[in-house]
Amino acid sequence: MKIIHFVKMHGAGNDFLLIDDMKGDFPIEDHRRIATMASRPDGIGCEGVILVQKSAIADFKMRFFNPDGTEAEMCGNGSRCVAAFAREIGAAKSDIMQFETAAGIVKAEILEPGLVKVEVPAPKDFADDFVVAGVPHKIIPVENLSKVDVENEGRRIRNSEEFEPDGTNVDFVSYRQPNRLAIRTYERGVEAETGACGTGSIAAAVIGVADYGLEFPVHVKTSLGYNLIIDGVSEGNCFSNLTLTGPVKRVFSGEIDWDALDLIQE
Repeated sequence: MKIIHFVKMHGAGNDFLLIDDMKGDFPIEDHRRIATMASRPDGIGCEGVILVQKSAIADFKMRFFNPDGTEAEMCGNGSRCVAAFAREIGAAKSDIMQFETAAGIVKAEILEPGLVKVEVPAPKDFADDFVVAGVPHKIIPVENLSKVDVENEGRRIRNSEEFEPDGTNVDFVSYRQPNRLAIRTYERGVEAETGACGTGSIAAAVIGVADYGLEFPVHVKTSLGYNLIIDGVSEGNCFSNLTLTGPVKRVFSGEIDWDALDLIQE
């Protein structure tokens, strides 16, 4: 019997399972059980499984797994939750820290209990409302978010030939000058609409500043009504010192028998 201890957290409604893997013995190769653990009917339920591991170049390393068991480079709201979790377990020795991700080094600061700011890598690959903000995002500007068929239209765009072979996240965004936007996201890996998306909020904000007349700091309203703040410095399509600030909450902790997890059928 292998018991996995976890903490459930959410960042602006985007929920995650966080696991202390500083010993490096979490079975990361077992993607099907990761998917089962993340499944709401079959497991604990979350929009991402996050491991905290040792790092040779930072305070710790963040590994992020989508609910389908695939690994992703980065997660904006997850990075804010992992900062609070790492401080809790002692992987970060102070409220100011930096950690390793597959998208680069992320700097974080716990501003106060329940409020975390992260400085994220600069976005890249700007083209036709598309940007890579750690992970790829296609921005679809709309006037009325409530009328958008996020599930079907998001799935269509996510799987379109334009973004093969890996697909993209799809963000439907309503811009309001000078510095506000509202967003709904179809998330790759979740394969559904998510309650919030940090990297999507960053992508929408930088596209808004570059192409739609917005100014930093950009205030983002998520689909569940939470507020995020994106700040930074811009020169055309070049961005630096980008930060994502918003709420995090520890929901509960628990343990699960890894060996007893029923495998989701492929």
